[in-house]
Amino acid sequence: MSSADVMEKLGTPGARLTDYRGGQTVARYSDPRKEFSALENSCGLYGLGWRTSIRLAGRDRVRWLNGMVTNNVRDLTVSRGVYAFVLNPQGHILGDLYAYNRGDSFLIATDRAQAEKILGLFRRYIIMDQVEVTNISEKLTALGVAGPASRDTLGRVGLDLPELEPLQLAEVSWQQLGLTVLRADNPISESYEIFLSSESVNLLGETLVKAGAIPVGSEALELFRIAAGIPCYGVDIRERDLPQETEQARALNFTKGCYIGQEIVERIRSRGNVHRKFTGFVLQGSLPAPATKVQADGKDIGEITSVACLPMPGGDLPVALGYVRREVGTSGQQVQIGDLKATVRDLPFAEVLKK
Repeated sequence: MSSADVMEKLGTPGARLTDYRGGQTVARYSDPRKEFSALENSCGLYGLGWRTSIRLAGRDRVRWLNGMVTNNVRDLTVSRGVYAFVLNPQGHILGDLYAYNRGDSFLIATDRAQAEKILGLFRRYIIMDQVEVTNISEKLTALGVAGPASRDTLGRVGLDLPELEPLQLAEVSWQQLGLTVLRADNPISESYEIFLSSESVNLLGETLVKAGAIPVGSEALELFRIAAGIPCYGVDIRERDLPQETEQARALNFTKGCYIGQEIVERIRSRGNVHRKFTGFVLQGSLPAPATKVQADGKDIGEITSVACLPMPGGDLPVALGYVRREVGTSGQQVQIGDLKATVRDLPFAEVLKK
């Protein structure tokens, strides 16, 4: 049973399934506003069945993977992870992923929407290297919990965790089952991902709900992603984009040595000539469609990629993610998006949500 299956079971009968990042998930269990509130203020539970898990093994795996991605996996200690891009030789982004050092292998996590492309790229670049690539998504699945009460909720079901830094893993025993718990890197809320076998996910999900976790569907998850300012590949990051345009410095390492596309990334760093930046916008009015142009003084200076109305005590706050030219991309800058006035805001939207 996948995490998508168990989350469907925990919902109301006939809960609507939707495609989310390449996987089938429940769109909502109740009111997405209440589900978003659980993620922000208590403890929300969600399936990660839309993620793909890939195992990289073989004696050349470290050197080979370090030459494939933008971040440093060569010096990654056991039970630690990094976020990274995969680039083409021209420096454009072909995909994003998380890589975790499991000792005798790497665990690669990416969206199911990217799985075929990432697996194809990996297999194409294995020439004489001793690297084994295996899609283990049918054997390994994951549940996520997020919110300030998430750690306490895990403790109430017997999952007592050590102190973990973002992207650090811990092996935990629960009801005679071996689980791997990851501290996720969401910038606005404490969150964890629990990797376990597909056969065990139903028991854990039901137990967490009994302990007070609120089931959360993909609609609220998407609100949470946008509030955190986390770009989604295929939506906010496209193949035409360059790494520095995305403002995801966490994906880049400039001392690790050569990798595909490294020359372009280094040239941009040394010359400082990237013209666009990924940022947030607070809107005045209803939501425009993604791909609507951002304008200043009647000239196109960017476009939006994701939109959402974030639930707030005083009413919904219309926001967007997107790109803008750097010279007008400072927080507080007034711009026009379609027929709406808007203000550029640094990401995440945490300070805006507190008001």
